[in-house]
Amino acid sequence: MSSTTIEAGTTSLLRFATAGSVDDGKSTLVGRLLHDSKAVLADQLEAVEHASRSRGAAAPDLALLTDGLRAEREQGITIDVAYRYFATPRRRFVLADTPGHVQYTRNMVTGASTAELAVVLVDARNGVVEQTRRHAAVAALLRVPHVVLAVNKMDLVDYAEPVFAAIAEEFGRYASSLGVPDVTAIPVSALAGDNVVEPSAHMDWYGGPTVLEHLETVPVVADPSGEPARFPVQYVIRPPVSRPRPHNDALRAAPSSQTAEHPDYRGYAGQIASGVLRVGEQVTVLPSGRTSTVTAIDALGQAVDVAWAPQSVTVRLADDLDVSRGDLIAPAAAAPAPTQDVEATVCHVADWPLRPGDRVLLKHTTRTVKAIVKAVPSRLALDDLSQHADPGELAANDIGRVVLRTAEPLALDAYADSRRTGSFLLIDPADGTTLTAGMAGTAFGAGPVAPGCVGAP
Repeated sequence: MSSTTIEAGTTSLLRFATAGSVDDGKSTLVGRLLHDSKAVLADQLEAVEHASRSRGAAAPDLALLTDGLRAEREQGITIDVAYRYFATPRRRFVLADTPGHVQYTRNMVTGASTAELAVVLVDARNGVVEQTRRHAAVAALLRVPHVVLAVNKMDLVDYAEPVFAAIAEEFGRYASSLGVPDVTAIPVSALAGDNVVEPSAHMDWYGGPTVLEHLETVPVVADPSGEPARFPVQYVIRPPVSRPRPHNDALRAAPSSQTAEHPDYRGYAGQIASGVLRVGEQVTVLPSGRTSTVTAIDALGQAVDVAWAPQSVTVRLADDLDVSRGDLIAPAAAAPAPTQDVEATVCHVADWPLRPGDRVLLKHTTRTVKAIVKAVPSRLALDDLSQHADPGELAANDIGRVVLRTAEPLALDAYADSRRTGSFLLIDPADGTTLTAGMAGTAFGAGPVAPGCVGAP
């Protein structure tokens, strides 16, 4: 199956995240992007104008379009991830505006975990700072395929080309050392609107795209047939009862596999995480390891011969196997090996530490199993990418290596091969709180990000 065939049946959607140091102008850039692309409703703009006047501002503060929390507006900073959905005639967008403070690194991980592109802002007056390097490192760790370096506040350095060129060169060297394959540097002034949506009249020396133009044209749709198929089962579909109404309530509610229209129907519903499924293909059900053949695929109520990620479908198999929620259906020739020993890089997001001996729940796609933290071998210092051995624990916002032992086998891929089936969450079994976001096998030095390798943990 060709890439053209795949793309023709999908809608162009780009998920991207913004990041940068405090006061670099992330929220203003997002506000300018929404405002100038006509993605702001009249009542929203009116509310922003009223709030800006009440604070004594002469012009609308477009950062207020995303900084919605009271504490954010009072401090003039971004605290939580703000998601915005907008569209242009060329593409639809899901935008995550993430905080810049060091203590909110976990929020940046949340926003960038599903992103195909990250916009990293720097203040043209300050250049590349420690937090810039930290955010670039997180983007590389999460294997975000495309990075935009937005050199903001160019109006405050007289739109000087040498300033932009020096910052772009320094960031490019650092990103290359991290294995980031695609960096595009754009000089902007979010406050004045230069090179955000409209080209700047003050920087005729720059001949590249505006931020919006790059977002609309960056290639993000890869050919799913280049990746092994992964189909996590979310629900088992059986037909309703079709027989005379019994007197007993329990019997009345009992399912039946016999109906006149669908005798012996058993379908497995879910979303294809990666790759392509075809009727007639031999598959393996994990973790049991039993094999069968795909006899039918139903998509949107219609029978199809082929389906690809990220379509939601119902799959039927030739054999009556014991398949339930949490199982993974994969091609027999390219199935991952189930394991109970998991080594991963994680970002700890809870306010209390993660320590060896902690008992947790591990959620991988649609499967949740019990697990224990066997060891915390190292913690990553994102400022210089050094490894601190045996830290004893991971605190909030820490990124480090962990070794886990699960109570049941998991069909994990390496995160470097699949962001969707190589990621997982650690959950507190007592109250369901998310503790940690994990990336199986991921570590710096594992090679560059594969272009187009996108997904969602």
